[in-house]
Amino acid sequence: MKTVNKNGQKPNLARYRKVLEAKAEEVRRSMSAQKAAQVVARLDVPSDEGDLSQQHHEEWIFLNRNTIDMKLLREVSDALHRIDHDHYGICLECDEPISAKRLEAVPWARYCVACQERIAARIAEGEVIDEYQQADR
Repeated sequence: MKTVNKNGQKPNLARYRKVLEAKAEEVRRSMSAQKAAQVVARLDVPSDEGDLSQQHHEEWIFLNRNTIDMKLLREVSDALHRIDHDHYGICLECDEPISAKRLEAVPWARYCVACQERIAARIAEGEVIDEYQQADR
């Protein structure tokens, strides 16, 4: 299926590509800054258990933030791949166009709002969903 909106027109793919590439760069810069801060923090040897506990907590936050950033970077990369293969803006669940309003809010969206809500409800009920269906939550 080709990329079209509800009016039968293609979304402005060049603009979405620019937004997605800027987001990818922003995430990469953030990850680099976080890593540099973590390296600097490791240079300080904790003087007591309280300092060690604080350092471990900061490492935990860094790792969780890094995981979130990596997931977002993967989602942005996948959206760029969909642009390259003329499938951008099409819901991966129902094959219907994703609204321009949703793409403006979440340019890496994989699903239309209705499908995303159904997926979120299934997750809330405890159903195991693959990572691609969790991407837009």
